[in-house]
Parts: sequence; structure tokens; C-alpha cells
Amino acid sequence: MRERNTFGIDATAYRLLEYYIVEELQAFIRQRRENGDTTPLLHIGGGSNLLFLGDFEGTVLHSGIRHIEVTAEEGDSVYVRVGAGVIWDEWVQYAIDSSWYGLENLSLIPGEVGASAVQNIGAYGAEAKDLILFVDTVDLRTGEVRHFTAEECRYGYRDSIFKRELRGRYAVTHVHFRLSHNFQPRLDYGNIRHALQTRGIEECDLTPQALRQVIIEIRRSKLPEPSEMGNAGSFFTNPIVPRADYERIAALHPDAPHYDVDADRVKIPAGWMIEQCGWKGRSLGRAGVYEKQALVLVNRGGATGQEVAALCHAIQHDVQERFGIRITPEVNFIG
Repeated sequence: MRERNTFGIDATAYRLLEYYIVEELQAFIRQRRENGDTTPLLHIGGGSNLLFLGDFEGTVLHSGIRHIEVTAEEGDSVYVRVGAGVIWDEWVQYAIDSSWYGLENLSLIPGEVGASAVQNIGAYGAEAKDLILFVDTVDLRTGEVRHFTAEECRYGYRDSIFKRELRGRYAVTHVHFRLSHNFQPRLDYGNIRHALQTRGIEECDLTPQALRQVIIEIRRSKLPEPSEMGNAGSFFTNPIVPRADYERIAALHPDAPHYDVDADRVKIPAGWMIEQCGWKGRSLGRAGVYEKQALVLVNRGGATGQEVAALCHAIQHDVQERFGIRITPEVNFIG
């Protein structure tokens, strides 16, 4: 499984099966039930959100469904059904090339389309949930097809019903998006406007492809390529805390970055807290914290999943001790 997880962890699975149409997945499930097979199942995407703690003694499933089709158009809106196996960033470029807009800020996020509906991926003020209409799935116990509306997916910050009550129960086969022919750029998050100014790009002259390129350049300046240094992108989610907790921290750290969620809650960047604890650039064994972005844990070469997990726990401990806040991994631990 080393080539199937972006951390580059050297783990194995008993079996890997890739399917290309829904009926193939249903046939496998039917055969599995007939044979009384109760060995574990693990459905993966691009492996950008996995940490293998050891070998997986079961069957790994992967979608090879990669078609993209327009299902309807209405006014400025275009409705598109996308196979779960489509690489996410290729889908973003395909949409821009087709004059379908809304995905630009989500450029270069690793993984596949199916995982976007499970993780509710997000970046630079945009989230997948803002564009998803509904999700096609197959029940891994019964083989039955079920369609989830966006509301039924119970999307939250980096969260969905597929990560909670229905964790491991359904395989996403297609995701239905509503995009727009009308380009309305989101520029108010992070340093997008500064990046545009640095490049001499006026907002009135901004094109979707130019915005995509700026997002890509920003991400590449902060995140290592998995092929060069194993990682899973942002390892932790940014905690959303009661405003009183933020005010307690701000009293000691007036420059603490934060984002207001609502009147009662505040989001504090986990990377900032990790950096304040002195972990940026440090290592524990063969696992480390990336020098340019403290939110990213990396495999410095030959690290095991257990080593990465040990680093994760050490960071959690220090952040809890210093700030009284527990940060939560976004990455799924397997094993």
C-alpha cells in the first residue's frame, strides 16, 4: 500500500480491488455476503488522508469510476455528475476549462472526488459542501444504492455523516455538483489579495485560471510534494472554541490569529499553536513537522505509521498543556 498513501508508509493489505462501474462493486458485496466473508473492508480514495499504523488484514476497495457528465443546466447554473475516482485537482481544471466556476479556491487539494464528499474538503474560504447537491453511494453491507442530499450529509467543518454515524458504511460512487457560468471569485481569505497584488493582477482583470494558478502557487509555497516528502497535507483541523477560550488565549497572546465563526465561537489556527509550542521544523524519530508549515507532519524517510502517530500525540499533549485546547487529527488512522 506504499503507493496508495501519500505519507508513503510501507504497509500491506490482504487484497486490493478496484471497480469501474457500480455493478462491479455490488457484485463483490453480493459474493462477499454469499460466502459469509466478515474480514474488514477499507474503501480508499487517493490515500491523502490515511495513516497506516500497520498492515491491513482485509480488503481495500478503490473506485475507478472516472466519468464526468452534465445532467442539467438552468440559468447560470450547471449540474455535473462526477465519478468518485476522478482526481480532485483534475476535476477543478476540467471545470474551469468548461467555463464552470466555483471550484477555483479548492485547487491542488490532494485526493479524489469521492473523498471530497466524505471530508468536506475546504481551503481559502471555500468548502465542498457549498457546491455539492447530493451524493450517490453503495451500502457496503447490502449493496443497495442510496442517494444522500447535501442536507442529509450533515456537513460541518471538515466533517460529514460519513465520518461519524455512517463511518465505513457507504462507498461514494458519484458526487453531484452545482457550478456556475458566472465567475465570482472569493478573495478575502488568507493572503489571496496580497498574492494578486504581488503579481500585478487587478481584481477587474482576474480570470478563473489566473486565480487557480495563484492558489496553486500559495499552496506549493507552504506544502511539500508527497512524492518528495511523504505527508497528508494539513494533519490537524483548526479547533473551533468558545469565545471565552479565545479571549483567555488572546490575553496572553494579543497577536493570536483567529477567525470568527459566529457570536459565540472562534476558530484558532492549529498551526499557530503548534508553532508556539516549538514544534515547527522539529522531528521525532523519522517523522517531523514541516519547516514551512507547522500544520503539516512529514515522513522524513522510512517513518512508520506508529512514528507519525507518536509525533501527533506529542504535539497534542504540548498544545493541550500550553493552551488548554485539544487539537484533532484530520487524518484517518488505520489499524
